[in-house]
Amino acid sequence: MTIKKTVFILTTCFMMYSCATSTDSNPFFSEFKTEFGAPPFDKIKIEHYEPAFKKGIEEQNQNIQAIIDNKQEPDFENTIVALDNSDPILSRVSAIFFNMTDAETTDELTQLSIKIAPVLSEHNDNIYLNQALFKKVNAVYQKKETAKLTTEQSRLLDETYKSFVRSGANLDNQKQARLREINKELSTLGITFSNNILNENNSFKLVVDKKEDLAGLPDWFCESAAQEAKADGKEGKWLFTLHNASRLPFLQYAENRALREKMYKAYINRGNNNDKNDNKKIITQIVSLRLEKAQLLGFDCYSNFVLDNTMAKNSETVMAFLNNLWQYSLPKAKEEAAELQKLMDKEGKNEKLEAWDWWYYTVPPIPC
Repeated sequence: MTIKKTVFILTTCFMMYSCATSTDSNPFFSEFKTEFGAPPFDKIKIEHYEPAFKKGIEEQNQNIQAIIDNKQEPDFENTIVALDNSDPILSRVSAIFFNMTDAETTDELTQLSIKIAPVLSEHNDNIYLNQALFKKVNAVYQKKETAKLTTEQSRLLDETYKSFVRSGANLDNQKQARLREINKELSTLGITFSNNILNENNSFKLVVDKKEDLAGLPDWFCESAAQEAKADGKEGKWLFTLHNASRLPFLQYAENRALREKMYKAYINRGNNNDKNDNKKIITQIVSLRLEKAQLLGFDCYSNFVLDNTMAKNSETVMAFLNNLWQYSLPKAKEEAAELQKLMDKEGKNEKLEAWDWWYYTVPPIPC
């Protein structure tokens, strides 16, 4: 055997081994072999997500093309079921990735979400604005009454057809092109908005250095805050954050009203601090783009577009419900506020009840 042949064979074997290792090591590339199909979080790493999104998109594109190329007459199984089952990898990675970015994100996940969002938006549009695919879906939908479908099958067919129509499948080419632009912009803006809120949530630190300011707080809660402070390089102090496990007990039990106010205002003003995480401009852009999208799809406002696929059907129904609820809720809220004000007065607090007092006076104090 010549040296060249030996090198070629070794190189080929190495490449095949590398590919196999890469595939085997990415947990998203196959079904989770765990109890109840639970995600194997101990095996999932940050570097697995992007390749899984890429492979998932490629897989779904191939499966959709197979549906389009199928020469048989379109029916529920070869079109609707096939489409519903076309994205196993993409479904797996998306479900875990976006739950992680919502619940326990990192800077790396945040940056990846910004990168992935427009890619997924484009992929979604490529599916629902695919005229060849919609033609097949529509053919099955038009034969719905004679197809002898079960209740579940009929529901899936309806929802699939509606998804195409609501995604712009019936629009002309010019409007579809604009819709693609809007969807791409909205996907990026939505991720940026959420990340700004998350950044504000994670960056806020209420540091207490006087033990008397801990009055009313449970011992276990203070111990946890002391550990947080130590981990942040502030040993001997207590650190509270905007995360629910820290913010809510603080608002419920802290006797220091000024600190409760600081905590409350920090929470409700996330994204509204005129800094790099400010969302006011982003909100304006989102509202404008949503309105344009709704009007492209034949609705006068975005709320009617969203509600069209619900029991309420339109914003008028929702507003009527809220106004009816309001006439009973408002008097009750005022009654409760008056009772809480009496509690404040009884304590000798010569101040008006505010939002940051509500939790404190509605939760029983910790018994001594």
